[in-house]
Amino acid sequence: MTTRPLDITRAQILAHRRAVGGLDERLPPGPDSLRRAAWAGLQDSMPRAALLSIHARVEVTQASAWEDPSLVQLWGPRYSAYLVAARDVAVFTLGRLPADAEGQRFAQETADALDAVLGGRRMTYGDAGRGLGVHPNRLRYAAPTGRVLLRWDGARQPTVWTVPAPDIDPADARLELARRYVHVFGPTTPSAFAAWAGIPPAVARIAFDALGGELTLVRTPIGDAWILASDEPSFRARAGLVAGARLVPSGDAIFLLQGADRELLVPEADHRLALWPSRVWPGGVLVRGELAGTWRRADSALTIQPWRPLSPEERDAVQAEAEGLPLPGVQGRLRVRWAE
Repeated sequence: MTTRPLDITRAQILAHRRAVGGLDERLPPGPDSLRRAAWAGLQDSMPRAALLSIHARVEVTQASAWEDPSLVQLWGPRYSAYLVAARDVAVFTLGRLPADAEGQRFAQETADALDAVLGGRRMTYGDAGRGLGVHPNRLRYAAPTGRVLLRWDGARQPTVWTVPAPDIDPADARLELARRYVHVFGPTTPSAFAAWAGIPPAVARIAFDALGGELTLVRTPIGDAWILASDEPSFRARAGLVAGARLVPSGDAIFLLQGADRELLVPEADHRLALWPSRVWPGGVLVRGELAGTWRRADSALTIQPWRPLSPEERDAVQAEAEGLPLPGVQGRLRVRWAE
């Protein structure tokens, strides 16, 4: 007898993603909370985006939180700059190592060449690229070996250095990467995992197949998808505490989505165009668990563009979040402007 897939509503999906992402109730300060906030990595392609993602999830976040010794920067999914827990480097690097011999050889040879040029030193990736006689962007292809770390403060070129390779089988690392993706972004599919991680769809399908009994098929408003079996209680749970407001930065996991997943998160087409424009993405304004607008910052001025009229209480909650952002280099109080 075939078991009918569990039906999961849009509200259940959004509640689960907020809950596992720490967006309903901030986590206590400390390395464990930082690791949980970075469970699927924190994209840091926009200057200090990862810091603001931490602030949305962890209490008492200071402007220096991204420099916590429990965290490191690297080129992660799709070769974007990411902040991850130091103990999880293998997941976000070897987990994306090419599965074919030629791809693996190219990654290892690039890492070997970079290591030789650096000679134990740290160097801007521009200088390192010139030392190798290649465009510095090529150095990113060494990242899946787990041997390259970086530091990027958002104002200058990243500094790169090499470290010993993680001692873990790449297949195991890829399995853990898939597991984390399903936990944070589920319900989801192998094709969505491939797009997020920047790996071939066939490799993503192999990872989902390997997860086997850890996955449960569910029916969602946008089609059948997979969740972790261990997450089923989270989807079935009664609605709990929902934060009044959160400001999440460009590239935050809550809206790092593609295709139909975007339609599920933001049903209105004009709002999707505002949140995912063809050029630089803005930040998102979460109000009572729903995306309700966008925000952008220029120096000490932050502009909020709501998508609907907000109540006085909602405006106060958004204003408080904006004024509390831990922005490095901003002198004095942040000025909040409402574009309506």
